[in-house]
Amino acid sequence: MPRYALKVEYDGTGFAGWQRQADQPSVQGAIEAALARLEPRAHTIAAAGRTDAGVHARGQVAQCDMVKDWDPFRLSEALNHHLKPARVAIRDCARVDDDWHARFSALERRYLFRLLSRRAPSTMEAGQVWRVNNPLDLEAMRAGAAHLVGHHDFTTFRSSICQAASPVKTLDSLEITCVETDAGPEYRFRLAARSFLHNQVRSFVGTLERVGAGAWHPDQVRTALEAKSRAACGPVCPPQGLYLMGVGYPDDPFAR
Repeated sequence: MPRYALKVEYDGTGFAGWQRQADQPSVQGAIEAALARLEPRAHTIAAAGRTDAGVHARGQVAQCDMVKDWDPFRLSEALNHHLKPARVAIRDCARVDDDWHARFSALERRYLFRLLSRRAPSTMEAGQVWRVNNPLDLEAMRAGAAHLVGHHDFTTFRSSICQAASPVKTLDSLEITCVETDAGPEYRFRLAARSFLHNQVRSFVGTLERVGAGAWHPDQVRTALEAKSRAACGPVCPPQGLYLMGVGYPDDPFAR
């Protein structure tokens, strides 16, 4: 059966997350239903990462196995037709080797978190950013973030229900910038690692927001990390504002 890599974009609002749910809408379920319209049978697809409810993606990567030898462009066009009106789109499609795997072949995941700082409620960006009332200290957040980069035991910053075999991970980068937008100051957190623990990014951002607000000293991030205790973590920020931006592979399947 020919295998295809799919680059997927979606608005996570209204979805119970990526993973198929028996009684709730999911991104995986929407794509599998569209595949069944093309080849009527049960379809099971795999993704590079299982995003939570409310989390978005610009560059999620999934795989599907088909019976027919589809032209990749025609497969993506057909899927986009049958995905309507769900806010899910196949941005690209490529034929890959039979042993290629969207999750296990990946070398890097890249995330973006958008945080809007202003007093007024967000209307145009509702569901797309996390809005906080207070102004934030960019340099303090950068100083706090520096303690997190590298190879660490991230027990403090993972969910109590995380199923990863080990809390030890390597965070390759955590960059924070501030962009003055028409809506107000937007702080953008960009993170890259081979893999992430459950709620790791949201735990980082929620904690660093406390640093930016002046409630934590930047060095308290290091203290929390070294505690290796979930109780030492700052607040976990909400899912809106989090985007899976891209997935890296030894050979980019979408490179032309």
